[in-house]
Amino acid sequence: MKQQKVTLKDLKFVLLIIFGIGFLNVNAQIGGQSTYAFLNLENSARIAALGGASPVALDDDLSLAIANPSLIRPSMDQQLTFSFVDYFSDINYGFVSYSKDYDRLGSFVASVQFIDYGTFKYANEAGVQQGEFGASEFALILGWGRELTQNFRIGANSKFIYSNLEQYNSIGLAVDLSATYMASRTDFVASVMILNAGRQLKAYRSGNIEPLPFEIRFALSNKLKHIPFRYHLMLTHLEKFDLTYVNPLLQNDFGQSIGEASLAEKMMSHVVVGGEILFSENFTFRFGYNYRRRQEMKVDSKFSTVGFSWGFGIKVSKFQFNYARSAYHLVGSPNYITMIVNLSDF
Repeated sequence: MKQQKVTLKDLKFVLLIIFGIGFLNVNAQIGGQSTYAFLNLENSARIAALGGASPVALDDDLSLAIANPSLIRPSMDQQLTFSFVDYFSDINYGFVSYSKDYDRLGSFVASVQFIDYGTFKYANEAGVQQGEFGASEFALILGWGRELTQNFRIGANSKFIYSNLEQYNSIGLAVDLSATYMASRTDFVASVMILNAGRQLKAYRSGNIEPLPFEIRFALSNKLKHIPFRYHLMLTHLEKFDLTYVNPLLQNDFGQSIGEASLAEKMMSHVVVGGEILFSENFTFRFGYNYRRRQEMKVDSKFSTVGFSWGFGIKVSKFQFNYARSAYHLVGSPNYITMIVNLSDF
């Protein structure tokens, strides 16, 4: 396909989406203020390698559709995806997805998203161990995607959520909504995603209903015309402008808090960037940078790569393998493994 430059019309469409989101009046629920936080963890190796948000690309990667159902397409029919993350301590999480196309009804994806927090020990006030218990959560997800026009796609996820933390359990329902714009004569793609809109049906404790990790995201990508490179730009938590944290322990001589974030820092806290070097159809190298993660997790006295991530994708015969490593802190970097196969190839 002959490529052309991204047009002014394309850019106007993107700006309209961004500024339109900015006028939405919703209450933000950032880290530590909502339940079922596992829903917003980056599950796939490709997502993690590109910075850990929700990258967008129209290359039939089912692992991107778990957070952006408008990417579900007929060409993904009978695709099976499995992703596993070796997180911190004994925590493991991931998902399994399968896609099926039903012509006029659209394309559907069934997924199971899970997290296992490992085994914990009971102990009394004297430190005497008195047994063990576990904790885990999962979500059953049904996704749907459909093309409205040549340039516009929509999609939705419905989620049944179950959480079991020791003797406490909870049930919730949520939906994701997304829309994707595709330029006619280029590889420019842009998406807006509304994630985890819903509520708890059964609280851990009677009468204590907690909010879900609601979030609005925006993502765009474009493959350069003469260079085998695709860049990604992602904006997270557009439902709340100020994501920065002011340490109350840092005060001046008058007892006033210092360290107020600048306007530029508040804007950058939403930004995640990534890139893919497309060496061939069988090998891709990926990298990403998450500004907010670095600012929140870095140790100023130590040099580190916190906030940076990298990974690669390899296609061997009928199988696609993706790997990523993402630096969260000096003491640990999770490993992500994703496998994709289309059962119709067998």
